[in-house]
Amino acid sequence: MSSNSFLAKLLRFTGIVLMALTGGFTLLGGIGTTCAALAPTKYDSMKALAPFQWLYILFVLMGIAIGVWGIWATVKLVKGTSESYKMSLQALVAGVLIGGFHIYMSRLLRGKSMPVDAVVYTTLFTLIIFLLFKIPAIWQGVDFTKASEGKKAGGAATIIVGLFTLTIQYMMGSTHTWGGVNYADAFNTSMTVIGIGLLLLGVGIFVSLSHAKGAAFRLQVQE
Repeated sequence: MSSNSFLAKLLRFTGIVLMALTGGFTLLGGIGTTCAALAPTKYDSMKALAPFQWLYILFVLMGIAIGVWGIWATVKLVKGTSESYKMSLQALVAGVLIGGFHIYMSRLLRGKSMPVDAVVYTTLFTLIIFLLFKIPAIWQGVDFTKASEGKKAGGAATIIVGLFTLTIQYMMGSTHTWGGVNYADAFNTSMTVIGIGLLLLGVGIFVSLSHAKGAAFRLQVQE
């Protein structure tokens, strides 16, 4: 497979978007665990976690750290650096292992583990895709160090994560609503500002790419 083929470009684009989505989802999941970590006795369904409050505080910290790790790996993928793929795999494996343990403890203590399940399943899916990328026949085309469309993928990934940030309170509302209050909407102002900022950044990347292509075309015409 040629690195310049349509399929190779599509796979690289998909990988970057998936990694960004997984990193963003993991980061938001870590932040979302705050309710269980800081005030488990406030909710009947969380009271069983109280003796292990220290562990859930660690889950918050590790979730945030792995989320940031995943987002930084995405930046590396966009830039096409030599360590980008390895860093992505490390973040994904860490997310599956820590998330899997989080699921196990939550099911053991309170009988259910949503919404961390969704984060872990997304991470596992992305990990499987990245492992498939390493198949020699596929890797010779997908190799992220040969990326030529990284900025475009980065712009798309930024927009998707922005939309995800703006809608997370609705997607997770069913698992975060107690006493008629949707606690997934606890950071509404911050999430709205961040989400809109990501959308504007993503659009800005596409606009700058459009201007760059226009300038290159005019230069070719002049020559």
